[in-house]
Amino acid sequence: MSVQGLSPEAVKGTGDESNGWVLSPLTGVYSSWLSFWILYSKARINQAMDLGHQRKSNVCEFDTSEEEEIMQLVIYIPTFILGLPFNLLALFMFCCKIKRWTESTIYMSNLALADILLLFSLPFKMLDQDGGWPFNVAFCSFMESLYFVNMYASIFIITSISIDRYLAIIHPLKARVFRSPQNTVIICLVIWAFVWLGSIPIYGFHDSTGSTNSTIVCFHGFSDKSWNPALIAFVELLGFVIPMAIMVFCSVRIIRKLLQRENDIPGNSQICIRIIIANLAIFICSFAPTHLGILLQFLVRRDIIGRDYCSMRRSISLFVQGAMCLANVNCCLDAVCYYFVAKEFRDQGLRTKRSLVSIFSVNDVSV
Repeated sequence: MSVQGLSPEAVKGTGDESNGWVLSPLTGVYSSWLSFWILYSKARINQAMDLGHQRKSNVCEFDTSEEEEIMQLVIYIPTFILGLPFNLLALFMFCCKIKRWTESTIYMSNLALADILLLFSLPFKMLDQDGGWPFNVAFCSFMESLYFVNMYASIFIITSISIDRYLAIIHPLKARVFRSPQNTVIICLVIWAFVWLGSIPIYGFHDSTGSTNSTIVCFHGFSDKSWNPALIAFVELLGFVIPMAIMVFCSVRIIRKLLQRENDIPGNSQICIRIIIANLAIFICSFAPTHLGILLQFLVRRDIIGRDYCSMRRSISLFVQGAMCLANVNCCLDAVCYYFVAKEFRDQGLRTKRSLVSIFSVNDVSV
């Protein structure tokens, strides 16, 4: 039948049927895609809600006690056993056996004191806390402040030693005005006052609802306020970056000056240069990992990194503990350096060497 033989109504009806036949498959495809997108969107929303619930519920929990026990057995215990008697002997020698107090001996005695106080906190750091902290919360905060205060006291004392050496070598005339035992005592007192005042925020590290000696883990599990951006920036910049920059600047300038003097005092300058390079390397290797770990832990606590990876959070936590152990080993290295400095004085009789090595008699090895 031709279209021409149909009435207008028939033609119209035929057109409607044709459009329905064409649109029906398209409508089905569209409906299928729409249903898929709705289901996909609901799945993503539920996944996001579950992830948010996990973060709020601290689902990412991990146990590093086994690894920490190994670190303590391998590092902490030998450090305590060797470091404590060596540093006590060094402090006794500096305070009781040396008749003439110089800038070097004052700095050395304060560095030994910082080592000793830090070592006293290590047994409490090694306590088994599976059943909670056995003492009260205030004593936990005091032990944490004792640990961090003496670490940063060492950093600032070491930095002061570098500045003292720089003045003595590069600006000897000005050094006569600024360098004196009295001024050195004042500098050390200011350092101790500054680090103790700076430890006040530590007493709020476990300040959370329901914190008791049975619920806290000392040296771990700090509250969110301890990861305040301003506090972390203060610790990173003033506690490490600025002292390291000062040490690098002073060490480079001193080495350049000693190389110029090598013709006048052959051999002696090389000894001092090796001491400076070793001290700078030890300082950076000891404290750079620690402050890198603090920065990474801050980023984790702020959910900037490791948001969806619990293994990354665990690795960073272990890295922080290992870096702290590395920094504590220097308590023993300080004592060894005391011995070599004393031996250098005893074995060498040249006046030029005594005068030069006396400037470098303080080994700026950190806690």
